Amino acid sequence: MDPTQKAFKIPGVQIQQLIPQMGGCFASDRIMVDGLLVGYMYRDEPYNDVDSGWRFLSGDESQDYMDDPDHLGIYAVNTVCNYAPAIIPYLDSPPGSAFGRIGDTDKFQSE
Repeated sequence: MDPTQKAFKIPGVQIQQLIPQMGGCFASDRIMVDGLLVGYMYRDEPYNDVDSGWRFLSGDESQDYMDDPDHLGIYAVNTVCNYAPAIIPYLDSPPGSAFGRIGDTDKFQSE
């Protein structure tokens, strides 16, 4: 699906600058379209100068879901922060870091 055709949970005009620019990331439509919380996040080595290395998932995506590239998008990390401000304290973590949400809290634990 063309990303311009997605019905994002937060309209672009409502996105606020919450963090300094840190590049792009991958996030699933379960977060960006369906509005679920980030349940799992990890940081890979960046692919290039504009990739932060961060990947954000709700945690309930199946392998079939993830295998469909239409279910993922590339976004500014700041955009994902607007959906999930609870991730902000973890963004300085180095590549190789992974975190899972602790229950219904805004806290994450290292995985």
